[in-house]
Amino acid sequence: MSGTVVMFAAFFLLLFLGMPIAISIGISTAIALMMTDIPFSFLSHIAFSALDSFVFLAIPLFIMAGYVMEVGGLSQRIVDFASSLVGRVTGGLAVVTVLACMFFASISGSSPATVAAIGAMMIPSMIRRGYGAEFSGGLTACAGSLGIMIPPSIPMIIYAISADLSIGQMFVAGIVPGFLIGAGLILVAVFISWKRGYHGSDQPFSWCRVAQTAWAGKWALLTPFVVLGGIYSGVFTPTEAACITVVYALIVSLFIYRDMKFRDLYEITSRSAMTTGSVMIILGFAMAFARYLTIAQVPNQVAELILQITDNGTVILLFFVVMITVTGMFMDTTAQILIYTPLLLPVLVKLGINPYHFGIILVVGTELGLITPPVGVNVFIAKSISGTRLIDLAKSILPFVASMLIIQVILVFLPQIILFLPNLLYP
Repeated sequence: MSGTVVMFAAFFLLLFLGMPIAISIGISTAIALMMTDIPFSFLSHIAFSALDSFVFLAIPLFIMAGYVMEVGGLSQRIVDFASSLVGRVTGGLAVVTVLACMFFASISGSSPATVAAIGAMMIPSMIRRGYGAEFSGGLTACAGSLGIMIPPSIPMIIYAISADLSIGQMFVAGIVPGFLIGAGLILVAVFISWKRGYHGSDQPFSWCRVAQTAWAGKWALLTPFVVLGGIYSGVFTPTEAACITVVYALIVSLFIYRDMKFRDLYEITSRSAMTTGSVMIILGFAMAFARYLTIAQVPNQVAELILQITDNGTVILLFFVVMITVTGMFMDTTAQILIYTPLLLPVLVKLGINPYHFGIILVVGTELGLITPPVGVNVFIAKSISGTRLIDLAKSILPFVASMLIIQVILVFLPQIILFLPNLLYP
C-alpha cells in the first residue's frame, strides 16, 4: 500500500505544480513501480499494448468527424434549423445554442469540438443581439459539454472498454440523461434571459421557415439517425459507425454542400491528429496506472475501507458525486474514467449498483470537469471566442453547473431514468 500512497501523492503534487496530466500519470506510476518488484518495462508495455485495440479507432475517427462537420457547413445548417424552431421567444438565441449543441453532440462525440463549432457561430450572434459576453460564453461552454453526454460519446466508449461493457448499451443509457441535462440548461437560460431582457431572433416562428431550414439541412440532420440507427440496429459496430460518419460528412461537405475544399483536408487531418495524440498519450499512461492499481489490489482495499463506512450503494454514489466534482477541476476526463472505474466499479457492483448506472454518473461528473477551471477545457475555448475574462466566465457558469448537479443527484436516486431504454432495447 505504501507504493500506492506515494504514487497518488506524486500524482497530485505534479498536478499542483502544473505538469501535464499525461506526464503526471506516467511519472507517478513509474515511481510506484520503483518501489515494487514489478519490472520498469511494465509501464511502456501496458501503455502501448492497451492502445492496440480495434475499438479505440472510434476515438480519432469521431474527433475527425467533428472537425469535418465544423468546416463543411453541417454545424451551420444545424444552427439554422434550431433557430427556426425557437423563433422570437425570450432568450431565443440561448435556447438555439443549447439545441444546436445537442444536435451536434449526437454526431461528433466530442465536447471541445461541440463548443468550438457551435460557439464560433452562436457566441458572436448572441453578443450582437445584446446578450452579455460572459453569459454567451458560459452557456456555450456548458451546453457544449453535452458532446460527451449525448451519444456517440468518446468518454462512454472509454468507460465501456475499461468496464468490459457493451458500447451500444452505454450509448442508449446516455440518451435520456443527456436530454434531461439539455432541458435543465434551457430552463436556466430562459429564466436568466427573462430577468435580463434577452430576446430571440427578429424572425417570428413560421412552419414554412422550419420546413425550409429542415430541407436545407436535411443531410446534416440525417447524420445522427444514420450513425446511431446503424449502431442500435446492429448493422455496424461503434468503430465502423465512426468511420461511416467521417465518410458521410466528407461526401456531404465536399460534394453536396461544397462548403469544404480538398485543400481543407490537410488542416482538418492535422487538427484531428494533434487532438488524438494528446488523448492517446493520456489513455496509454492511464491504462498502466489502472493496471498497477489492480495488481496492487487497491480496489479490494478501497472496497474494504468504504464498506467499513457504509454498505449503501446510493450513499457511496453521493460521496462519489462530491469527489468527482472536486477532482474534475484538476483531472482530465479520460484519466478520471480510467482511475475511478477499476477503483469503485467492483465495489458498487457487489452492492447492487448497475454498471451502466455508475457509468452515466461518472460521465456526468467528467462533464462537469470540462466546465470547471483550472482544467475546464470548454471554458478556455469559450473564453477565446467570447473575449471575456476567465473570472467573469467562471461566475456565469455557476447557475448552469447547479442545474447539472441537481440532475446528477436525481439520476443517483432514480436509476430507472438511465436504465429504462437499455432494459427496453436490450432485454
